[in-house]
Amino acid sequence: PEIDMVTTPSGKPVAMVHSNNCTSDLNAWVELFGEFAQLLGMEVSQTHLFETLYKQALKGEPEAGGLLAYNTVSGEHITQLEEGRPLFVRTPESRFTLANFMRVHLFSALGAMKIGLNILFDEEQVEIDQILGHGGFFKTEEVGQRMMAAAMNVPVSVMETAGEGGAWGMALLAAFLKQKLENESLEAYLSGKVFANQQASTITPDPVDVAGFEGFMIRYIKSLDIERKAVEVLR
Repeated sequence: PEIDMVTTPSGKPVAMVHSNNCTSDLNAWVELFGEFAQLLGMEVSQTHLFETLYKQALKGEPEAGGLLAYNTVSGEHITQLEEGRPLFVRTPESRFTLANFMRVHLFSALGAMKIGLNILFDEEQVEIDQILGHGGFFKTEEVGQRMMAAAMNVPVSVMETAGEGGAWGMALLAAFLKQKLENESLEAYLSGKVFANQQASTITPDPVDVAGFEGFMIRYIKSLDIERKAVEVLR
């Protein structure tokens, strides 16, 4: 039940790990830091703000210093949560630094997805050679790629269009329907006309990052009762 069986637009079968929550809670924290900067009289563009904070995560400890975050603005079927309660939790011994704080929230954005991936990797023996990343998570150079590579333990590539997401993909499908040649497949259209001249960068998993993410996931899964209790009592 955690895996959605869908198809590509051209009908190829896909096992999709679909998580409802990604960076909404993280975005809220970045906006809070932006508000603080304004109080100090600093004019910081949103792009610079995100890049600065995201890159700080690369300086964090592999396991994010023992910090814990749940990014559940809404419910999450993979973790069996009907509702969401965004949470940030730490013990007195956790290393509460900005780098660890940003790192744990980037980790949390991938937490539910990782549970579904473990089903595919461990139970279904699915093997993945490479991931192509798209969406706002990859707008800041290197950061999203490294986090995703650590979570999936596979190389992650991004192209110049990496910052674009679902709306751009829908526009591509519309363009294909309008511009395709007779008997031209979607795959041929994308590889020959859309991505042919795109430069891609690839990041392979860093064993230290992979081990750090695994340590975070042990904490994330073990402590899910905190999130469930928050849904129950925080009204």
